[in-house]
Amino acid sequence: MLWQPSLPARYHALSPDELAAAITTRREQLGASLFILGHHYQTDEVIRHADVTGDSLKLSQIAARVAAERPVKWVVFCGVHFMAETADMLTPDHVDVILPDLSAGCSMADMAQYDDTVDAWDEIHRALEGTRSRVVPITYVNSSAAIKAFVGARGGACCTSSNASQVFAWALKGGETPAAPGEEIKVLFLPDQHLGRNTAAAAGIDVATRSCLYDPRRARKGESLGGATPEQVRDARVILWAGHCSVHKLFRPEHCDQIRAQDAAEGGVPHTILVHPECCKEVVDKADLRGSTEYIIRTVHDAAPGSRFAIGTEFNLVARLAKQAAARGVAVRILSDCQCLCTTMYRIDQPHLLWTLDHLAGALSKDGSPKVVNKVAVHPEVRRDALQAVDRMLRLSTPASVAAMKVD
Repeated sequence: MLWQPSLPARYHALSPDELAAAITTRREQLGASLFILGHHYQTDEVIRHADVTGDSLKLSQIAARVAAERPVKWVVFCGVHFMAETADMLTPDHVDVILPDLSAGCSMADMAQYDDTVDAWDEIHRALEGTRSRVVPITYVNSSAAIKAFVGARGGACCTSSNASQVFAWALKGGETPAAPGEEIKVLFLPDQHLGRNTAAAAGIDVATRSCLYDPRRARKGESLGGATPEQVRDARVILWAGHCSVHKLFRPEHCDQIRAQDAAEGGVPHTILVHPECCKEVVDKADLRGSTEYIIRTVHDAAPGSRFAIGTEFNLVARLAKQAAARGVAVRILSDCQCLCTTMYRIDQPHLLWTLDHLAGALSKDGSPKVVNKVAVHPEVRRDALQAVDRMLRLSTPASVAAMKVD
């Protein structure tokens, strides 16, 4: 976690409405030089100030396009650190990408550290000596720029939850270099084991026998192959990194069972259980539908009146969907009654956003000159290799639409 200085007390003394009004004033003052991105998991108080909302990759793609078309100087990313890194890599060099609170990180991204990954790569290849195997790495976009660079430099690609299946299929065929006759391709999937396992299962791989788990914590304690055996590595088609999303791991199979039992007792229209593929396989297997954040939003928006959904993803997004859907006669509830919140995303709030904009407006400098605080910048060498992984993914993706992502 990066260090974030404490804000002056006056920012915390303002009411939510006073903060909102001050942020609106600063946005008007900064005009076209400013572009604010709001991730779906943000609170409503923050989302209302965003120029566009979306998932991490779409927001970065949109920021890059807008910055190329308009005189944008500053992109303020109301998200977490790895998202701001991706935005910095995709936007022009003259644009500064800013994270309002530097302590807004991602526990999943932090579970894959560069040095651990290098050690794992070397260990896995030692276990495969004497076989006709090749490893193609894939990293979920929810990873640091350093991990993206690791993957890019080794012929791999990024993926999102929307295009994981396409990227996975590409990797199994050999990635940039098609598999030679008799060569077996293995995938090293970072850092979310659940998205990796669910994607592999959807591709027809028997994950019970043809996957294994590499746990960097066990590797640091001296266990070879992160707790896996050489035989498991040689038998595996996919080697999963022992990482997870702290939000989606809270959803359990019994939550699906409880919804089914409640529906059976009440009669009427049953809930469609719709979950994100970052949930564990046991939850995904019990759900009716699974898909990315954008898929979840689109499914609810397209649902007929009278439909009912129990959704397994972050609380703020589900609450926002429920409010919007209710007006169309569609009922939405969260799959579990536990507070499934992205706590690191919560660190981005109105006080930090206003503090950031006050600096850009020069209100906190003695001479009134603008100051960029909390700039997120990726080292050029890291950026070069990371962009290889991102570019390979984008070849399999549909470009994001600015109009489709505008806040209502």
